[in-house]
Amino acid sequence: MSIDSAHNKRIKRHVIGRRRTYFAAAAPGFEALCYKELATLGLPIENAAIVDGGVEFSGRLLDCYQANLHLRTASRILLRIDSFKATGFRQLEKKVAMIPWELYLPPKGLPDIHVTTRHCRLYHTDAVRQRFLAGISEHLPDNNSNEEIDLPLSDATVFVRGLHDRFTISIDSSGDHLHKRGLKRHHGKAPLRETLAAAALLLAGYSGTEPLIDPMCGTGTFSVEAALMVKNIPPGWFREFAFKHWPSFSQKRWDYLKRQSETLFNIPQRPMIFASDQDSAACRQLEKCIQQNHLSDIITVAQKNFFDLVPGQLVDQTGVVVINPPYGKRLGSLEKSEQLFGAVGDKLNRAYKGWKVVLVAPDTKLIKKMPFKLDVLPFFHGGLKPALMFGKIA
Repeated sequence: MSIDSAHNKRIKRHVIGRRRTYFAAAAPGFEALCYKELATLGLPIENAAIVDGGVEFSGRLLDCYQANLHLRTASRILLRIDSFKATGFRQLEKKVAMIPWELYLPPKGLPDIHVTTRHCRLYHTDAVRQRFLAGISEHLPDNNSNEEIDLPLSDATVFVRGLHDRFTISIDSSGDHLHKRGLKRHHGKAPLRETLAAAALLLAGYSGTEPLIDPMCGTGTFSVEAALMVKNIPPGWFREFAFKHWPSFSQKRWDYLKRQSETLFNIPQRPMIFASDQDSAACRQLEKCIQQNHLSDIITVAQKNFFDLVPGQLVDQTGVVVINPPYGKRLGSLEKSEQLFGAVGDKLNRAYKGWKVVLVAPDTKLIKKMPFKLDVLPFFHGGLKPALMFGKIA
């Protein structure tokens, strides 16, 4: 048997055929939503459980592909490859050397190594990182020069997490953060991540079958994310993934998964998403993005002030209204933010009776400015701790 044939058999036995443990990372506070989303995918996963920072589940390699392609609220999918206890560097080096890195990593170039430690005797993260790079270098044929240990040369990323002297080793299957859908090329002053926008829509009960108004659309994150839901397009449809560079990757199987997803695409009969903003440049950029990604059949864009908008002139039924108003430095003071939120609440209460609402607020205390009851979920975003407010305007 040739060396290549033996290597391929090991890949099929250890990586493709076996059920492995995966970790779907999610923003703090959204782990339960990610778990629910994973459960509704219908994947043959096992032992799924909410853990700190995300959801762990057991599945095959194709389930990992599917999770990357379809999960709207996960930030990345990691493949767990080993876990061991180490209290000294010599013990760590031996454990690292025993991992069959050649089965998981591309042969050319060293991966980037992210190390975090907590309550570990081996607390020096850079020293731990150097041991991992040295051990990996011994396994990969093109990485046998000690001079290159400090140079991450490939697109692969290995995550090492040390907790109470136990090290969990994972390989990133996603590449770029999963909020990068691959559709938008334009950026705003304070854009909301697509994963958080999707989470907000799901929390509000958005089904993709009802109208949606995005009257302070900015870069259009809510509108574009909702359009993918309406058309049943997977969030990862337009982007690339790190797993495509793994030795185990099969282009044929990946193409088959995408063809299966394509058969479920929905063709809407009329526009159902209405985006608007008083900023003409923002409207032009969003319109360009919509046209480039063939979403004009579902989203319409207009330059309009939120307070002049009358929902009944756009659609003859209730739906969901999503608002991410400017706050903080964009307004200049906390007092102005409070005034704006109070005015937004009054407008919603007058014009959107019976509508579901999603509101992004810079502070949970602003719930007092709303003249109707909403649920509140704080989250972290760009160093701040804003909140999602969602519910129905009675």
